[in-house]
Amino acid sequence: MTDSKYFTTTKKGEIFELKAELNSDKKEKKKEAVKKVIASMTVGKDVSALFPDVVNCMQTDNLELKKLVYLYLMNYAKSQPDMAIMAVNTFVKDCEDPNPLIRALAVRTMGCIRVDKITEYLCEPLRKCLKDEDPYVRKTAAVCVAKLHDINAQLVEDQGFLDTLKDLISDSNPMVVANAVAALSEIAESHPSSNLLDLNPQSINKLLTALNECTEWGQIFILDCLANYTPKDDREAQSICERVTPRLSHANSAVVLSAVKVLMKFMEMLSKDLDYYGTLLKKLAPPLVTLLSAEPELQYVALRNINLIVQKRPEILKHEMKVFFVKYNDPIYVKLEKLDIMIRLASQANIAQVLAELKEYATEVDVDFVRKAVRAIGRCAIKVEQSAERCVSTLLDLIQTKVNYVVQEAIVVIKDIFRKYPNKYESVIATLCENLDSLDEPEARAAMIWIVGEYAERIDNADELLESFLEGFHDESTQVQLQLLTAIVKLFLKKPTETQELVQQVLSLATQDSDNPDLRDRGYIYWRLLSTDPVAAKEVVLAEKPLISEETDLIEPTLLDELICYIGTLASVYHKPPSAFVEGGRGVVHKSLPPRTASSESTESPETAPAGAPPGEQLDVIPTQGDLLGDLLNLDLGPPVSGPPLATSSVQMGAVDLLGSGLDSLIGASNFVSPPAAAVPANLGAPMGSGLSDLFDLTSGVGTLSGSYVAPKAVWLPAMKAKGLEISGTFTRQVGSISMDLQLTNKALQVMTDFAIQFNRNSFGLAPAAPLQVHAPLSPNQTVEISLPLNTVGSVMKMEPLNNLQVAVKNNIDVFYFSTLYPLHILFVEDGKMDRQMFLATWKDIPNENEAQFQIRDCPLNAEAVSSRLQSSNIFTIAKRNVEGQDMLYQSLKLTNGIWVLAELRIQPGNPSFMVLQLSLKCRAPEVSQHVYQAYETILKN
Repeated sequence: MTDSKYFTTTKKGEIFELKAELNSDKKEKKKEAVKKVIASMTVGKDVSALFPDVVNCMQTDNLELKKLVYLYLMNYAKSQPDMAIMAVNTFVKDCEDPNPLIRALAVRTMGCIRVDKITEYLCEPLRKCLKDEDPYVRKTAAVCVAKLHDINAQLVEDQGFLDTLKDLISDSNPMVVANAVAALSEIAESHPSSNLLDLNPQSINKLLTALNECTEWGQIFILDCLANYTPKDDREAQSICERVTPRLSHANSAVVLSAVKVLMKFMEMLSKDLDYYGTLLKKLAPPLVTLLSAEPELQYVALRNINLIVQKRPEILKHEMKVFFVKYNDPIYVKLEKLDIMIRLASQANIAQVLAELKEYATEVDVDFVRKAVRAIGRCAIKVEQSAERCVSTLLDLIQTKVNYVVQEAIVVIKDIFRKYPNKYESVIATLCENLDSLDEPEARAAMIWIVGEYAERIDNADELLESFLEGFHDESTQVQLQLLTAIVKLFLKKPTETQELVQQVLSLATQDSDNPDLRDRGYIYWRLLSTDPVAAKEVVLAEKPLISEETDLIEPTLLDELICYIGTLASVYHKPPSAFVEGGRGVVHKSLPPRTASSESTESPETAPAGAPPGEQLDVIPTQGDLLGDLLNLDLGPPVSGPPLATSSVQMGAVDLLGSGLDSLIGASNFVSPPAAAVPANLGAPMGSGLSDLFDLTSGVGTLSGSYVAPKAVWLPAMKAKGLEISGTFTRQVGSISMDLQLTNKALQVMTDFAIQFNRNSFGLAPAAPLQVHAPLSPNQTVEISLPLNTVGSVMKMEPLNNLQVAVKNNIDVFYFSTLYPLHILFVEDGKMDRQMFLATWKDIPNENEAQFQIRDCPLNAEAVSSRLQSSNIFTIAKRNVEGQDMLYQSLKLTNGIWVLAELRIQPGNPSFMVLQLSLKCRAPEVSQHVYQAYETILKN
């Protein structure tokens, strides 16, 4: 009789009867009762009331009965924690049973009872089982550690189980090694910061030895672990690849994909010149092709992974086009995926074969598949220029079939072909116009309208065609309405006399009768452009369009690199990183491919150009070999060392030469001492004698707290040059503190973390005074504002221009470089007000050839307003006088490195619109005068 009898409903008083049977003296009756209890539990009945009676049955030598009791225990221990403690003694006893199966069963059940109260009692039995003589018990105990860690991580660490687990990696039994690796990987995944799998060449060697002998799932654990290792050089990478390659011929597709993942990662480190590299490429193709002979579901998973592999290394499967040809009985999801890969592999060598196949597909019965096939023909035309003509004639043949959805898809792709090859295939427009009436899908209608508008001068009745669309304007989708508006404006700019009425009609419909804000805004922009400046309108609307790129659906390179690290997992099927679909408290570790070695980099294509620099064009921000910025990559991007601020008083000016070569004449007189802030006299009113004797004091004190002028944020590093990271910023100085106000925006598809910043040596020693603090990971499309405090105690080197600052920013993706110019007024210090007599003596002392003259135009401010505005940026007015109706301001400022700059500002009262300020600057370092003038102009005009 089968076990189904246990699932039939028994008489009244079921629980009571089971209780009696469980306490029976007869072993057979006991076993039957436990089976009935398990059956009731399986169908969802609550049999927790029988907990003590079932636990009593644990004391048995019968392995089958023991298994059933343990099964019950796992299910109900959580709801009956106090009762579960009763079972602890039996566990301890079973862990010392002579039968290894019972020892393993006990330790396995212990790991599944998720009750905090009893975990501490289980530590001793678990410790014994981890060192058991039988490998079956050891491998079970290894997995139990991971389960226990999930319940109580602290306990596992305190008991030293993690170290024991690490020791098991050196076990003589390959299955124990595999389970130890699986357990450590599981723990490391939930605690990304812990460095549990500290792999080194010795442990890797042990794993590779175990790889040949363990079961298929054990091999997967070991291969996944190997994929997280970064070899120290290309020789080690090659050695690992050679030992992993035999796994490619395994019968289990999961083992094959895990091996492919390891090889794809380590190939990054191999030079393309190596013979082995070519051999490896050849060896990778057959296993991937074999995966396509499995059942459809496995084929789909394989195809999604192959799609990633083909994007990263198309050369692996470039000769295997035929295996991706669609079979008549393939499910639609497999057909669409194969089609996608066919286009990625299309090249001049195989395009004829591909086009013949695609034309065949376009006559199939499956509508979705036919649409995709027609689109594929268009993508082939864009990708392989030599095939464009053949593709266009194929599309025209398909249009002649007059099958509605085929015609519509063909028109959409022909629009893209026109964008890629302008003035080449416009002869087909007449054929397209014949099918105008059959278009009922928004995308096809919008594409046709675009073609009519773009080539209106070649179509005699373009106005009639567009007018026919205009009749049902309000019933069209937004996509068609926007396209129609633009097309009619284009037509008007090309044939203004004939279409004035038409353009007025569409502008009126778009702006007055529409409630769509996008349409209304575009309508108003066109209306104002046309009414104010038709020439500008022509330049904007009829501007030459950029050619479209061949592969618009490629995965972003950084995301692709991450997905390659997840081959054989769900991420590779979704084509999304785990962080996009895994929820919960578990930290998702972002993986990336290992860095290329020098030998492999030398043969790489321009894709390895740093931070998005176009091939052949070296951005001046990106360091060249031998440039002083060249070693920024190797700089320690940890927190900067904040040194003491520069002494601002009693500095022997003659000894200061912070700007390096060329500024030796910074300060001539060695006896010239900068006055301490406290030494500035409160009253400067006393007469001074010749020349400036009638100067009088305007104000006392040193600086205000209002803060200097802050420029609006500018984009310093565009996202396209930094793999999706956009950095905008500005500089501020407030109450003596300089800061760099940054705005970081993540425009990539993956989370960004681990930010750090470093400055190159610069003219004034600007350096971060604290680490770059981004407190949470920066998610896609998220923006964060950060204020980075700066000091001026960094290394000094004269830059060109003087205020140039070169910056390196690092995150989990890469290191990026940019340079920016900081406004000099952020370096004007608060104690820059010079004593009046000192001012006069210094002005005379500085040679006349060091004086620089500048003009500041269109500054509608009077002397008081000028003085007040400059003082808020630490440019202090020492004195003021009026000479022949002109206001003269005498001013001083001091830079953070102790350089003084003296100024005479002449203000001619009169018409504010034509006011010109004459600025004379004197400084012992004339190189700074130009930048001080720019600071004056910036402060006074903003």
